[in-house]
Amino acid sequence: MFTGIVQGLGSIKSVRKMAQGCVLDIESDFELEHHEPGESIAINGVCLTATTISSSRFTADVSPETLSRTTLGELGPGNRVNLERALRLSDRLGGHIVSGHIDCVGMVTERRELRDFTLFSFKLEPRFDRYLIEKGSVAIDGISLTVNSCGSGRFSVSIIPHTCSITTLGFRKVGHRVNIELDVIGKYVEKLLKGGSESAASNDAPAMDAAFLSRHGFL
Repeated sequence: MFTGIVQGLGSIKSVRKMAQGCVLDIESDFELEHHEPGESIAINGVCLTATTISSSRFTADVSPETLSRTTLGELGPGNRVNLERALRLSDRLGGHIVSGHIDCVGMVTERRELRDFTLFSFKLEPRFDRYLIEKGSVAIDGISLTVNSCGSGRFSVSIIPHTCSITTLGFRKVGHRVNIELDVIGKYVEKLLKGGSESAASNDAPAMDAAFLSRHGFL
């Protein structure tokens, strides 16, 4: 698990083809202290396993499934990526709960420089609209952000200068593709509401639906 608080940037040193997948060799701009081979590191929001790791350099295998669902297949030597090491139980949850499992790839449709911040707008498939709410959480290339506004197949976020300076959003432009992970809590709630009646039929548990939530003061 991750928080969406990017710890630093990495630079792609090489991309080696491996069967239908690939191996990424990445140099981080911060020390990977107390590292262990096999630990999880999020690269542009994608949870990968560090197969080899040193003080500031590591390699990670990328499967064909991951290449097909994320932007990692578009990376090449010299590209910069956001890095976050896995959450420890003692860490602050400064962003929101991020799994490192990408839901879809979106595209930057607008970048507008305003007085004290940068407004980014993105488009994505409309079927994901239900997971986006105003002032809710979303992870873009592994960065925990707050949804500024949302509509059919689109949403926007406001970025402070600090975030632009320490993440890849600083050099994202219109037309660039990004990894998007939607709020995992919303997805679990949706699954419970859809499957509540089936669960009740199988184990006599009360149906978890809108009426149940209303009766118990949640709605």
